[in-house]
Amino acid sequence: MKAYIVGVGMTKFEKPESRDWQYWDMAKEAGTQALADAGVAYGQVQQLPVGYCFQASTAGQRAAYELGLTGIPVYNVNNNCATGSTALMMARQFVEGGIADCVLALGFEKMQRGALGGGADSGDFKTSPVARHYGIMAAGHGFEMSPPTAQIFGNAAREHMERYGTTAAQLAAVGAKNHRHSADNPRAQFQDVYTVDEILAAKTIHRPLTKLQCSPTSDGAAAAVVVSERFVVEHGLHDKAVEIAGQAMTTDTEESFASGSCIDAVGRPMSREAARQAYERSGLGIEDVDVVELHDCFSVNELLTYEALGMCAVGESGKLVESGATTHGGRWVVNPSGGLISKGHPLGATGLAQAAELAWQLRGEAGGRQVPGARVGLAHNIGLGGAAVVTVLRRE
Repeated sequence: MKAYIVGVGMTKFEKPESRDWQYWDMAKEAGTQALADAGVAYGQVQQLPVGYCFQASTAGQRAAYELGLTGIPVYNVNNNCATGSTALMMARQFVEGGIADCVLALGFEKMQRGALGGGADSGDFKTSPVARHYGIMAAGHGFEMSPPTAQIFGNAAREHMERYGTTAAQLAAVGAKNHRHSADNPRAQFQDVYTVDEILAAKTIHRPLTKLQCSPTSDGAAAAVVVSERFVVEHGLHDKAVEIAGQAMTTDTEESFASGSCIDAVGRPMSREAARQAYERSGLGIEDVDVVELHDCFSVNELLTYEALGMCAVGESGKLVESGATTHGGRWVVNPSGGLISKGHPLGATGLAQAAELAWQLRGEAGGRQVPGARVGLAHNIGLGGAAVVTVLRRE
């Protein structure tokens, strides 16, 4: 059974503590938008997976109750930065498995200002969920005083530079591109445009990564209504429907740790395998994709993901972004929303915000950031610890 996204919603992503709202307020805003976009009443929703990382247990119910009190199952989902796409995957599985005809996937986060600790800053590596990942980093690079997540990705960047000759300017080009894209996104946390030189001159977070190459903490929510083909037909939703043509989630394997490389520990093997499975299930390949929303938590991860998705050979990603192949007028448009770096990164909402952007793109509703003629989109969402989700969306 096929599954379709027929409605999406997203709040503006905000700097933490800059707006007077609670997580249930943002969830209501995004959920209401998605239901209205689909023309679906909350009473028609049969299942509700809700993603978040920093709120308390059953916060999903607290948020959902703002939409209605219908007694439906609410599932609280936490999969680190891949939480939103995990909620979307659950929605698809409910529909494809015949469990439900109409599911609302919802994700939100209310965060604190400042850098994330990465789950390894308490000093107790034995009990940290990412102990093995940071152990790889510490063995190869030591442990510095910079934020742990920036360290492990920054060290992956150092490895890429040493192995393949990737330059600091190529890494900065990712940030420049995504900040430039966000200027056309009114829902993005930032709409400022920077040159490569300005990004290189920004405050260093963990060499070679500067502040303008790192995703910020953010408040916000996003949502998607996922329905069956039968529901689309019965409710006349063809004009809204975007097919989830293929989707896959992977977790770490031996390959993530065997090399002792931060490149592998931060998830390139997971992403590569998730992409392979999603291509196989959809019958589509990267050559068919027009627009990509990928997990640029740090600029280096966009480069690593180009390679994992098959957009270029291993080691060639710096040259790819430098060539202009991943912006408007190039082969693909990657992160037209501004990506995590400029749109923002409220962890539980990110994967669903990617889906929202792609739905708007494939329906021709993306305004000034529209990719002309886009028919196939790809979302990539990854969480350290780990999970990688790749989703191929198609507009029929």
